[in-house]
Amino acid sequence: MAVSYPPIGPYDQGMLDVGDGNLVYWEVCGNPDGKPALVVHGGPGSGCSTGARQAFDPDRCRIILFDQRGCGRSMPHASDPATDMRFNTTEHLLADIEQLREHLHVDCWLLFGGSWGSTLILAYAERHPDRVSQIVIPAVTTSRRSEIDWLYRGVGRFFPEEWHRFAAGVPEADRGGDVVAAYARVMEDPDPDVRAKAVIDWMTWEDAVVSLEPNGKPNPYSDRPPAAMLAFVRICAHYFAHGAWLEEGALLRDAGRLAGITGVLIHGRLDLGSPLGTAWELARAWPDAQLVVIGDSGHTGSDAMRTQVREALDRFVRQ
Repeated sequence: MAVSYPPIGPYDQGMLDVGDGNLVYWEVCGNPDGKPALVVHGGPGSGCSTGARQAFDPDRCRIILFDQRGCGRSMPHASDPATDMRFNTTEHLLADIEQLREHLHVDCWLLFGGSWGSTLILAYAERHPDRVSQIVIPAVTTSRRSEIDWLYRGVGRFFPEEWHRFAAGVPEADRGGDVVAAYARVMEDPDPDVRAKAVIDWMTWEDAVVSLEPNGKPNPYSDRPPAAMLAFVRICAHYFAHGAWLEEGALLRDAGRLAGITGVLIHGRLDLGSPLGTAWELARAWPDAQLVVIGDSGHTGSDAMRTQVREALDRFVRQ
């Protein structure tokens, strides 16, 4: 079985005014009368990809994608230094998802997304469990401060030279403290050359963390257009410097609220940036979740992971 469906385009799209001067891009593909499914992209700040459309059976699914605030085709774009990041928080994104659901007249939808997308999915589903039919998550994160610290400091034990260069990308006075918060401050520097260098330093580190994955593509983070990289780093640093505005451990603590929602958690055993332990903890705390561990996959996936994703989505869509 192929790991994805053929490419498709949207039959409807638009810009949703979510307030605070923000317009959120959305699109719908597949069958207008099919099962509603929302794709929640990662990053934060990556934007939705056309490839995500291909995870779903277009004959059975109403596939909804959107770009979170400040990235992709949403406006204003975080690559513009004039964009006010005060209006880009987890609470804003949760409200945007609800507004999009109401705008598209969806009663209940399947949620799909990994990495940062899984954090946002869990936060949304725990707040609105009656709006969620099923959940499929490849690459589980809950954005605890401990997870953020591991990704931007702890995993440096495997890449000491690369982490030294990453830490050297912030002012010397900040190198012994919270490097992520220091990058968030650098990304607000008025000098575009300073911001541009910080983007390269950050993306080089992100590439290093996934560089050992046997089935990932090389340089997946730095192989993006300049404006997309600027937005990605600015939004990531902004969110992670604030612990994603989530109480530490709250998503795992409140996983009982997901009771009755069937979920599949698909995680790569070789994921250094987001180790398997978080997915295991979530599966233990969520009564109706199944954990599938992929032996040949890291954070960026593999054909084996994509096959498991398609099988889970196909099963849920046919129910």
